[in-house]
Amino acid sequence: MSTRKTLKALAEARRGVIVPGAFNALSARVVEDLGFEAIYVTGAGVTNMWFGLPDQGFMGLAEIADHTARIRDAVSLPLIVDADTGFGNALNVYHTVRTLERAGADCIQLEDQVAPKRCGHFSGKDVIGTEEAVAKIKAAADARQDENLLIMARTDAAAVHGFEAAVERATRFADAGADILFVEAVTTADEIRALPKRLPRPQLMNMVIGGKTPIFNATELGELGYGIVLYANAALQGAVAGMQKALGVLHNTRQLTEEPAIVAPFAERQRLVGKPEWDALEKRYG
Repeated sequence: MSTRKTLKALAEARRGVIVPGAFNALSARVVEDLGFEAIYVTGAGVTNMWFGLPDQGFMGLAEIADHTARIRDAVSLPLIVDADTGFGNALNVYHTVRTLERAGADCIQLEDQVAPKRCGHFSGKDVIGTEEAVAKIKAAADARQDENLLIMARTDAAAVHGFEAAVERATRFADAGADILFVEAVTTADEIRALPKRLPRPQLMNMVIGGKTPIFNATELGELGYGIVLYANAALQGAVAGMQKALGVLHNTRQLTEEPAIVAPFAERQRLVGKPEWDALEKRYG
């Protein structure tokens, strides 16, 4: 089964599959190595880790396409790719979908924020008009060359116009061709419980560590009917904590040994990047 068909089956099973975010090829390797079933190529993670900037629309299509292609080469899991607002109007969305499909995306996520967008859990968001947002989802659905490529439609309208407006938009997105729906930054447990009953497509629930949405266990979210439980930047926040810990020890003690509680061992690092496989190829061709 192709990765696109696999991802569709995972979403439609509505069992709350956990999908961690990856911000580069190595973080994607770690996700795959730990046994997760799909990967989210996170725009916030790429922006934070590649540019050292906040998630406020600094990433462009070229950057996310490049990261998608590198991650596609590194892992065999299905990839959900964060394409922000599609980087412009409906025509730009059409081009974005074609570009990311070629780069190896299995699902492309598009949102309805005004550009430049910002993290869904920041204050000060705004959204474009409903008709314009619907047209962008229609363009995305029309642009795909493989019918198995999935389109995920995200709405940030709950923070701007309220929960009911967000539900209405998500319903319109489903009618426009979205395969998976994503209502971002709901703020109450009752809203989380209501969405699977209100919307006609498989849904993603975003668990932002430290964000505005109450944290639910993924098992409970699966029982409620969510297809995907996203932890977009768990790896990023864990990596930052690990860097701070290891470099703090180095700064304070002026040395650092191969202590597994502080750093990944040298051999583990080489395993994750596939050195044994490359050694075998070198022997074969050398």
